[in-house]
Amino acid sequence: MAPNDVPPGLAVFVVEDEALVALNLESMLDDLGCRVVGPAMRFDRAQAMIDEGVEADVAILDVNIGGRSVFDLAVQIRERGIPILFATGYGRGGIPGEWQHRPILQKPYTERDVGRAIREALAGAERTGD
Repeated sequence: MAPNDVPPGLAVFVVEDEALVALNLESMLDDLGCRVVGPAMRFDRAQAMIDEGVEADVAILDVNIGGRSVFDLAVQIRERGIPILFATGYGRGGIPGEWQHRPILQKPYTERDVGRAIREALAGAERTGD
């Protein structure tokens, strides 16, 4: 498998409040052969999508959406069995302990980083049964 390969047609739930970052991520995901679900650019929109039963193979969550921590949403997504990875400019130090084992996309990131993190999230879900 090449470094950027992810399963074709993978549905990726994107929660990102910065428009340019979200557009760039969408473009990267498209290039990787993924289908973007969302993006949810506001906390309340992400919550509504989860409440409506968002269907995704993996979720990419910015850790701070409009000044709110995303970890309450992450709990709900995890309960639905969707593997999670976090996007942050703060590095792993900005991630609470219970989430430290999840893949991190350190901003700014590349398409290669996105592909790697998705593969890690999917592999981690297989190991843990998430």
